[in-house]
Amino acid sequence: MKAGEGTQSMTTLEPSHPPNFKKLMEEYINFCTELSRKIMRGIALALGGSPVEFEGTIAGDPFWVLRIIGYPGVSPANGQDMPKNVGCGAHTVIGLVTLVNQDDGITALQVKNLSGEWISGPPIPGTFVRNISDMLKILSNGLYESTLHRVTNNSPIYRVCVAYFYEPNYDAVIEPLDVSVKQTGGTTRFEGAVYGKHLVSKVLTNFIY
Repeated sequence: MKAGEGTQSMTTLEPSHPPNFKKLMEEYINFCTELSRKIMRGIALALGGSPVEFEGTIAGDPFWVLRIIGYPGVSPANGQDMPKNVGCGAHTVIGLVTLVNQDDGITALQVKNLSGEWISGPPIPGTFVRNISDMLKILSNGLYESTLHRVTNNSPIYRVCVAYFYEPNYDAVIEPLDVSVKQTGGTTRFEGAVYGKHLVSKVLTNFIY
């Protein structure tokens, strides 16, 4: 959703407690949007492009989503066996980057490394976990790998995660950037895709209606 749509949605779903929830969420979304834009500028420079390489037709009017996700704690009734306590199965994210704000003191996020091992991403107070997403993998021609991750809450404490998804423009054509192709030997590794169509296709195939 975009900023205007998010404001309308929060007006409809705004809880009564805390009373300043809407204001806090609007400030948080604005912060995450600006931070994500700065991260993308750094990535553009790292790829050898200009700092605004991703702005304009790619992410000048970014599509964003914010999710506040709760994961119930483990009780003796559901045991301590990790596969039974997977709160979110292994997946990658569709867009550009994701900022994950985790509850302190509960290690639940796991990322699969190049050796095929699941490693934990323990929360560090005052920091975000940043995930690379599918569209950035295409734009970088594979130089940046989309992060395969999952969530397993084996703590008895209810865990809350706030995930901010920074996406391209809804109608952006996503294909490897020229600077990325140059850095990977001149061969284009991915076909282009319109982000909005790709998003709708993913939703229709990933969810049951």
